[in-house]
Amino acid sequence: MFRVLPFNESYWNEVWSLLEPVFRAGDTYGVSTDITKTDAYRMWIELPAATFVTLGVKNEVLGTFYIKPNVAGPGSHVCNCGYVVADAARGQGIASMMCEFSQNEARQMGFTAMQFNFVASTNVGAVGLWQKHGFEIVGTLPAAFQHPAQGFVDAYVMFKDLRD
Repeated sequence: MFRVLPFNESYWNEVWSLLEPVFRAGDTYGVSTDITKTDAYRMWIELPAATFVTLGVKNEVLGTFYIKPNVAGPGSHVCNCGYVVADAARGQGIASMMCEFSQNEARQMGFTAMQFNFVASTNVGAVGLWQKHGFEIVGTLPAAFQHPAQGFVDAYVMFKDLRD
């Protein structure tokens, strides 16, 4: 039904069409709401170790995610990921599938853990999904995320050991 493939340039415009409204909304990602397409490309495509797309039955991009080392040097065995699903494709299990796929891919890439650094506490869907997939909230950053409607809210650090 859905296929996950490595990103290639032919997908960029569709990927940007998913990223742009999410970044502009400012309610889930710690990204400037006026990020340019060029800067988004650098962030989502150039800097990560790998970027993927999830395609639907008509080969349309329904989701995208990246995998990158969370930090350099002694912590580079811990990866970080970012995920976005098209509005029209929400509720179909795509984020869950991408989370599972990314963990398996991260293991194959040599990562032993995965960490989400800055999950807005108001993003209850993501928090619940990550917890369902075995991530724990290991830290709370009080009032660290400035939500456009709710003001300053907590951000979570979520972590999962991939060696299990």
